Parts: sequence; C-alpha cells; structure tokens
Amino acid sequence: MKITKDSAFKSIKEYVVMTLGAMLYSFAWIACIIPAKGTGGGATGFSLVLASALEEWFGVSIQIGTMALIVNGILLVVGGLVVGWNFGVKTIFCIVMLSVGMNVWETILPAGDFLHLERILSIILGGLLAGAGVAICFTQGGSTGGTDIVAMIINKYRTISYGKILIYTDSLIICSSLLVGYSIDSVIYGFVLTAVVGYTADIILAGNQQSSQLFIVTHDYEKMADTIIQELHRGVTLLDAQGWYTKEQSKIIMVVCRKRESALILRFVKAIDPNAFITVGSVMGVYGKGFSALSKL
Repeated sequence: MKITKDSAFKSIKEYVVMTLGAMLYSFAWIACIIPAKGTGGGATGFSLVLASALEEWFGVSIQIGTMALIVNGILLVVGGLVVGWNFGVKTIFCIVMLSVGMNVWETILPAGDFLHLERILSIILGGLLAGAGVAICFTQGGSTGGTDIVAMIINKYRTISYGKILIYTDSLIICSSLLVGYSIDSVIYGFVLTAVVGYTADIILAGNQQSSQLFIVTHDYEKMADTIIQELHRGVTLLDAQGWYTKEQSKIIMVVCRKRESALILRFVKAIDPNAFITVGSVMGVYGKGFSALSKL
C-alpha cells in the first residue's frame, strides 16, 4: 500500500486524537475518581481492586497504570490464544497510552483531593471525562480493551450480548472492592460512575442506541464489502437494486455494526468511493451472531 502525504497526516492525526482521549480518561481516574474513594468496572476498575489488595494484604505498592497494563496485557494474550490475534494496532496503542497516562498524572498531580469537590460531584465529573475519553478513542477506531476482550472470549463459546457482559463483569468488579477495604457507599458510587461513563460515551457517539445499520450505494461494492469484512470483521449483505432514474442495476451494501464502528466505516467508504450514497440509522435491537442471541428473548 502506497503511503501518501494525506494518508500519513491522517494516521498521525488519529493517533494524536487517541492520545488525547487516553490522557483525558486517565486524568479522570487519577484526579477525580480515585481521590473521591470511588471504584468502577472494566480493566481499570479491576486494576484498582488488585492494586488495593496487594497493598493491603502484602504491603506491595504498585501504580494503577502499571497494574492496568498488566491486566490488559494478560487479557490480550488470553484473547489472542482463544479467538485469534485480531486486535488492531490502535487497540494496543490505546491500552498502552491509558496506562502511561495514569502513571504520568499520578506523578505530576498533587496528592489527595486537590479539586476540593463534593464526593458525588467528583465522581460525576470523573465519569463525564472518562466517558468522553473512551468515546474519543472509539471515534478514531481505537478500543480501551478490557471488557471488549472479555466479550470476545465469552462469545467464542456462548452468544451473550455485549451489554449483558458489561453489566455482569462491571457489577462483579465493583462489588469485589468490598473485599479490599472499600465501603458500601464506594460501591454505590461505582455504579453511578459506570452509568455516567456509559451514557456520556453514548451521547458523544451520536445516540443512545447500541447498534447502527448502514446502507451504502456504490459502484465499487466489491472492494467496499471486502474492506469492511477484512478490516472491521463485520458481516456484509448485498441487496439487488435498480436506480429508477437511470434504470441501471446496482447493489446496495447493508452493514449492521456497533455504533462506535459506524464512524470508521464511513471513513473507509469515503476513501474508496467519495461519491457513494449512504444512510445511517439506529436500530432498537440486533439479534444473531455477534449481537444478542435470539434464544435469549
């Protein structure tokens, strides 16, 4: 593939934006959530529980960012062995930057609650900033790992919706913080944090629907379909169509994806055929392989 000046600039911009998103997410945890004695789900919440357990039970102190890198690294290896090494460079980059960002903020920011906010306000602010950071990474094709990898592993053997996996794992992680000295109000704040993070990310990613349906009308449908399958690992359906004005036969590409993937698909479409006609709609429910199982209804 020939690297042009525009493509190089685009790639650099994407990684810069992902870095900003990762730094925003890590700032939320170090400056807002942890000083407020909050907890949360995902790989970061689990890393916080593990770090607290090591310090309380064994007297071993480890930075939260380092622990997050270890946890995500293990998940990546296990996920690679179970479902294959389909993790993109952007996912690995975001995971590393999240961990680096946490350690950097922990080093340069004043110790304690330097923002001097009410506890609930600090948790909500942390959720808003963390959700924004996650959404920024998603818009550039990155992923924060954690629950995404767990969902891939579980769906290898049993079809369970991403939303359910997120609820189950986050609830387990948040409640497990009681074992390492966190109080019941910290657990309650943990669920509040999870809700704020999820809702904020949904809003930024243009809607509160979990999935999107795209119809793409293009003459270069073969290359378009191959790119979506190979790069995004999403199924593609070709529909027979006829343009009534020109009376020409054509194909329509139909893709159903997670809403965070729609922006990436639009960039692929623009790169392949800038004159393509596209409609994007939110769908209330998607059932089948890779989404919610029909048997679960």
